[in-house]
Amino acid sequence: MLEELSIRNYALIDSLSISFENGLNILTGETGAGKSIIVGSLSFLLGGKADADVIRTGCDEAGVSAVISLAESNADVLEWLANHDLNAEDNTIVVRRNIKTSGRSAIYVQNVPVTRNNLAELMGLLFDLHGQHDHESLMRKDMHRRCLDRFAGIEGIVTLFHELFTSLAEKKKALELSLNSERNREERIELLTYAVDEIIKAAPKAGESRELEAEAQRLVSFEKLSRETGNVTSFLFDGEASVLNLARKARNSLETASSMDESLLSFCKRMDDLYFEAEDLSEELRSYRDGLLYEPGRLEEVEDRLGLLFRLKKKYGRPEGAGKSTGTGETPASEDIDKEMSDEEAILAYKARAEQEIEALSQSEENREKLAAEISTLEKTMAVKAAELSENRTKAAQKLGEQINNILKRLGMPNAQFAVNIVSKGKGPGGNLICGPWGSDDVEFLFSANAGEPLKELARIASGGELSRVMLAIKAVLAESDAIETLVFDEIDAGIGGEVALAVGEYLKKMGAIKQIFCITHLASIAVRADNHILVEKGNTAGRTQTTVHMLSGKGRREEIARMLAGDSVGSAALAHADDLLSKYSKGS
Repeated sequence: MLEELSIRNYALIDSLSISFENGLNILTGETGAGKSIIVGSLSFLLGGKADADVIRTGCDEAGVSAVISLAESNADVLEWLANHDLNAEDNTIVVRRNIKTSGRSAIYVQNVPVTRNNLAELMGLLFDLHGQHDHESLMRKDMHRRCLDRFAGIEGIVTLFHELFTSLAEKKKALELSLNSERNREERIELLTYAVDEIIKAAPKAGESRELEAEAQRLVSFEKLSRETGNVTSFLFDGEASVLNLARKARNSLETASSMDESLLSFCKRMDDLYFEAEDLSEELRSYRDGLLYEPGRLEEVEDRLGLLFRLKKKYGRPEGAGKSTGTGETPASEDIDKEMSDEEAILAYKARAEQEIEALSQSEENREKLAAEISTLEKTMAVKAAELSENRTKAAQKLGEQINNILKRLGMPNAQFAVNIVSKGKGPGGNLICGPWGSDDVEFLFSANAGEPLKELARIASGGELSRVMLAIKAVLAESDAIETLVFDEIDAGIGGEVALAVGEYLKKMGAIKQIFCITHLASIAVRADNHILVEKGNTAGRTQTTVHMLSGKGRREEIARMLAGDSVGSAALAHADDLLSKYSKGS
């Protein structure tokens, strides 16, 4: 559960800290007040792409942090933390992410740096953010398969199958490489060996380029650096007017004065600190100055080394450059190089992959036979697992369709029909099931919005408003079986009103009983369902626009509901209507 969200220098937000409760949290406010900015900052914290444009004008850095409490039942999150040597203190974690104007971002979980991919993995286990256009994800068939598997509770089996599929693909590739002509195989080994030897001979170290560039800068600026540090030590240490000499005289005078007035003793302690600090500083700076040596030829050595590292980077440091030295245009397997790697780390990663491929290419004839036997065993195991997956999916598909249809009727679509279509990929020439990474099934959602119309692909016939309601129905059905603790809906009310809006509010309220829900809405009939109502406002402070938030209750909430109903927060008719809605649907009614 999200307990606290802190935002600093993000878009129109100067500094903001919001505490949240469980249940249904509703965010309302005028258009442009900054509601979506808050959701955007949360998306940033969940691992979304970082863009320096979000930094508040005039600031160097933006930051978002959150305090998140964990349910003891969320085994996936606890396992993730354990696998990354992290601990939740009192079942609570703190996540921070900053971005600078340079575009570089820093991410911390429990004050330990992590990558953006790691952040997205962790937060994906805790949050489900449904933005204004996320219903478009329903157009993708892979989304359909994931939803069905989650509902069926077979994600663990699917993950195991995917691991088997990946292992089989790797073994088939290894066998294919091994079966290549001896000449091509030897050529490839020779080319990869050349690349490995070149990297070993150069022996790059992580971060080495940055260190060498700093050293080159010192060498280029040696004379000025020596002169200026010499000036500093002279000012501190040498001559009657030096800082140390003057501090010594001032110290003696102050000691004499304190012997006549004890109230000056505290100043003596401070003067001692000043004197000794100046003395230490002068010694350290003099040591630095004396240690400055200009080695003839060292600058040339540094520049040569930088040139070598640059050439290695061009050849092996990034996917687009990797393998160029071989002249084949090929690179060792697994091109997923982390963009946050240093150039030298990327070069060493290339070397590791090249060594793995050399080993694979060096397999002997008996190893080929072993690979073939392993492939046969894997194919049989996968066929069994694929059949198990298909059986589970078929059972779950009917149940999922029935539950979603029931909710769609409540959401103002009484004639809508939703179904999950499962089609086998068929069998290959040898009679084996044709399998993809997630099984032998193609899963697709079918939909008909009107009576008498046949079920068709969801992407072909559903409007935006219909898709939003289908997405809400899916999330409502999955809420109980899903381990994710917090769901965020950004303006899910687009294109609806009247009784449909009341039904949407009802289902958000139901989900709020078992999950923490955040919802941005412009509809009063949804806002009145809130367990916690948060008003987002935009104002002007010291000539600058900024977004603020307030927790509403009592009179303030009544007036906000009236504004949402009629654009008038004080009119008697609007207030009476607000009172009527609040009495029927608000917390505790």
